[in-house]
Amino acid sequence: MGHNHHGHDHHGHSHSHNHFEETREGNKKGLITALLITTGIMFLEFFGGLMTNSLALLSDSGHMLSDTSSLILSLVAIWFASRPPSPNKSYGYYRFEILAALFNGVTLFVIAGFIVWEAYRRFFEPPSVASGTMIFIASIGLLANLISAWSLMRKGDVKNNVNLRSAYLHVLGDALGSVGAIIAGVLMLIFDWYIADPIISVLVSLLILKSAWGIIKHSVHILMEGTPLTINQDEVKAVLGEIDGVIDVHDLHIWTITSGLDSLSCHVLIEDNRNSQEILQEAINIIRDKFKIIHTTIQIENSQIAHNELKV
Repeated sequence: MGHNHHGHDHHGHSHSHNHFEETREGNKKGLITALLITTGIMFLEFFGGLMTNSLALLSDSGHMLSDTSSLILSLVAIWFASRPPSPNKSYGYYRFEILAALFNGVTLFVIAGFIVWEAYRRFFEPPSVASGTMIFIASIGLLANLISAWSLMRKGDVKNNVNLRSAYLHVLGDALGSVGAIIAGVLMLIFDWYIADPIISVLVSLLILKSAWGIIKHSVHILMEGTPLTINQDEVKAVLGEIDGVIDVHDLHIWTITSGLDSLSCHVLIEDNRNSQEILQEAINIIRDKFKIIHTTIQIENSQIAHNELKV
């Protein structure tokens, strides 16, 4: 009576798979657009920072270097994830996207640390900065960053894909850096207040750190096989337990393979005189329709089935 079944309702699975692939294609287009824009502005801000002696511009170009790397990494992750599963990688390479997001989060931390360190040195002897040129270059950077962010939002799934969101936060961090550089430039132009340069740089770094922490936390949660944040495990158990003929639901596990692709496995104990296939089909349909999980493995058991207590 013990029965393992992958819940692949063919019509639902096909529709879900097509939507998943369309989303990935949109993510790729958004990333390529953002990458081209970001790379161009990175060089502009780097040479502009050297010309104007502005830490705000140099730190923003350093952040953009990390963004360029993160966008490339996110694209590589999407390419890796599209490779088919193999006998020794039965889930394929989808997890590479989560590793890319984790790496991007860590690089944001490192860059913010460098900016704070350089700003600390400049607090005591603020150098003079060519603020007019700096404002002009930072304004171009801001416009480019906003176009990049818009491209990622319009074409990609920034809300649900942690890999794309990490790239998006890099770009938003750039936009904040550009805003900071413009504010610092205005303060220096009007008041000759050159200490504004390191102060603004530190404030931008703190905002970057906040975003980075969210990405790292989410990535680690997925890598630790945590239950998807949008799903309540107790609710799933309760809903399955309400199926007519079900006595108990145990060894329930729900985890994320990659953003937008969740999995579920569980054991369902049913009454001896019940049709196991009917209950199995009902369970598959409920999990698909209510919780949007297509990849399900459900073991149906009755009183004749006995197995050792599982560790997890």
